[in-house]
Amino acid sequence: MNKNSLQSLNKSLIVSCQAPVESPLHDPYVIAAMAKAAILSGVAAVRIDTPAHITAVRQKISTPIIGLWKQQIPGYDVYITPQFHHAEAIAKAGADIIAIDATLRERPHQEQLTTIITRIHQELGKLVMADIDTIEAAIAAANAGADIVGTTLYGYTNQTKHLSPPGFQLLAEMVEKLQVPVICEGGISSPEMAKQALKIGAFAVVVGTDITGIDAKLKAYLR
Repeated sequence: MNKNSLQSLNKSLIVSCQAPVESPLHDPYVIAAMAKAAILSGVAAVRIDTPAHITAVRQKISTPIIGLWKQQIPGYDVYITPQFHHAEAIAKAGADIIAIDATLRERPHQEQLTTIITRIHQELGKLVMADIDTIEAAIAAANAGADIVGTTLYGYTNQTKHLSPPGFQLLAEMVEKLQVPVICEGGISSPEMAKQALKIGAFAVVVGTDITGIDAKLKAYLR
């Protein structure tokens, strides 16, 4: 997938197919079934965590996969594909776009965002989706060479934990100030909200919990 083929995602729905590690749904076969069901329903792409899940999904679909690998590294808050070797693993598993934490937080082993993005482009031949939390991080990610920038971490970092996604105001700022496609991700819980994000100017919308978050939705009903 290259920058020109990104247009296939324009004004589209992307579904994040993930499940908690402790859930029986956290099984490559189940995740792959979710992803295939989403694609058969007309979704343009899926967002998948871990090499094992990406491999399973790749065997079921030919449409774009945004891949990531959540890793908790002691001493660091960055956790979405925090290092280059994590990006390499999910690229080999079959991801077309590599999603990385592009917040301004310190990265493990002093790896620099610009270096990681450059290596993903040059060594892996993959596009990069930068997951950010603030407009400052969004601008820095775009300047570092990210192909797509998403509002994914708005509300999930120390700097933004007092805010609740979706970050429509942040989205509007990003649309105004960035020259790369902007994706709205996080907190979209209805078709109306997805349409609102597109109206603001989002290139595409990622929906996770409201579609595939069975565990979280059940807990909400049982409270």
